Amino acid sequence: MEGTMRAARFYKTGEPLVIEELPIPKIDVGEVLIKVKACGICGTDVHIARDGTIPTAKTPITLGHEIAGVIEEVGASVVGWNVGDKILVISSITCGSCYACRSGHEGLCINARILGLHVDGGLSEYLKMPASCLTKIPDGIPFEQAAIIGDAVATPYHAIITRGNLKLGESVAIFGCGGLGSHGIQIAKLAGAAKIIAIDVSDAILERSKKLGADFTINSAKEKTGKRISEITGGKGVDLALEFVGTAVTIDRAVKSIRKGGRAVIVGIGPEKIELVSPYIFVYCEDQVLGSFGSTKEEIDRILELIKMKRLDLSQSISQILKLEQVNEGLEKLEKKIGNPIRIVIQI
Repeated sequence: MEGTMRAARFYKTGEPLVIEELPIPKIDVGEVLIKVKACGICGTDVHIARDGTIPTAKTPITLGHEIAGVIEEVGASVVGWNVGDKILVISSITCGSCYACRSGHEGLCINARILGLHVDGGLSEYLKMPASCLTKIPDGIPFEQAAIIGDAVATPYHAIITRGNLKLGESVAIFGCGGLGSHGIQIAKLAGAAKIIAIDVSDAILERSKKLGADFTINSAKEKTGKRISEITGGKGVDLALEFVGTAVTIDRAVKSIRKGGRAVIVGIGPEKIELVSPYIFVYCEDQVLGSFGSTKEEIDRILELIKMKRLDLSQSISQILKLEQVNEGLEKLEKKIGNPIRIVIQI
């Protein structure tokens, strides 16, 4: 396909993204060309563009990895996909041959290329992708909701269900109830958590957390988090703690909130080094502290099925829809938490 397209390009941390005209990418064997309909703005984009916590492999680069759209062109050797198919993009291009990919853990692929980090992402009118990195969007799911599933919903799903191994009737503490944490509350509720404790520094976010399914809320800027969790759990601590902030303080609180033999799953990314409890406590209590990154295609397909069957509702997950030219406004609102957004989506 000939012609040009608009794309939001990242050049340097702290500087606005630049809307540029670029050639529409030409697809190779096994690839498809996607007309992007929606792309979510994620905390990762903020870390790249605003604070420099996450470096990109190159500059300039087009940001954006929460993508939904329509297939515009199909390359040679592509089977099972047709022009006009509505698709969600898997944001990590994996090799399929390393030990992680072969064992079903493609999220840990040692050769992975991530959209908006290593290769151009979806804050553009068109995007080329390997056909293996697509999944179909069921009828009835809007592009804006489908776009955010690949990260804002699938990341907490992976953290809670796969890494955290949440069991029916367990107690859960969720530290940070923004885009990831809000969906984490809903997923924990779906999975049968008996007590869900939401921890944040915003009363407005905590009020929203109650509506999403939290049984208890703690404003950590006003209350002693550890004391309140102890009171709620009868002095035991929670079975599972999820950390979606990425600061040393919140990670420390998450680890200290779990019961003996409990699990703390760390998802948040930040620049600070973290310190855990003393080796004696760590060993004596058999603490489990786990990292969690991304998700798998299988998990995304499960989430799509939950939405299709109306078990999971994302109708309140899109806080604002902006145009591509407003991408810097969206980044600022997410960074400064203006209006306490769950997700801001760029409609293209």
